[in-house]
Amino acid sequence: MQNFRTIKENGSHEIQIKKSRFICHLKRTETEEEAIHHIESIKKEHWKANHNCSAYILGERQEFQRAHDDGEPSGTAGVPMLEILKKRNLNNITAVVTRYFGGIKLGAGGLIRAYSGSVNAALSSIGIVERQLHQFITVSVSYPMSGKFENQLRQSEYILQEIHYTESVSFECLIRLENIEQFLNEVTEWTSDQGVCTRGKQAWIELEVSE
Repeated sequence: MQNFRTIKENGSHEIQIKKSRFICHLKRTETEEEAIHHIESIKKEHWKANHNCSAYILGERQEFQRAHDDGEPSGTAGVPMLEILKKRNLNNITAVVTRYFGGIKLGAGGLIRAYSGSVNAALSSIGIVERQLHQFITVSVSYPMSGKFENQLRQSEYILQEIHYTESVSFECLIRLENIEQFLNEVTEWTSDQGVCTRGKQAWIELEVSE
């Protein structure tokens, strides 16, 4: 799966518009089953609400996209919510906006702004991260070479996870997949081709996105 953006954590955020309460519930979901379960759990929790509108984006290529108005006029809730998720370039996320009607009708335009605004406000409140797939690569060098190599690593963009001191000095690094070839070339240069590189497992790293 490619790198993608999603919410920093599951959560909810409420706004009020003309006495109506709009509560946006955001959750990380990887399958349609998880998305539907989240939607149904919110409906069960807020069964007294007038509407529980929903939207989700899932899949390696964002191929699963659904929106539901849950009784609001067609196109005024679910689709505007989905458009915000797409605009913020998010994936593996499900949004449910619960509306408690306050007695004042908003009109079609007002509803679109309210539902999209509710999702936007929740995303800004909770925060967005980019999940990047990294490769663990351990570089082993001699003790005399270790100081210079460590300085090079710390001045670079690569993540130095741990250092192990045994017969040699081993630097456990996390490298973005697209940077592996560049990293290996730089290790060769920094160590005069004396470093020994060993690949380990892959891991997802989350970096906060400022917008």
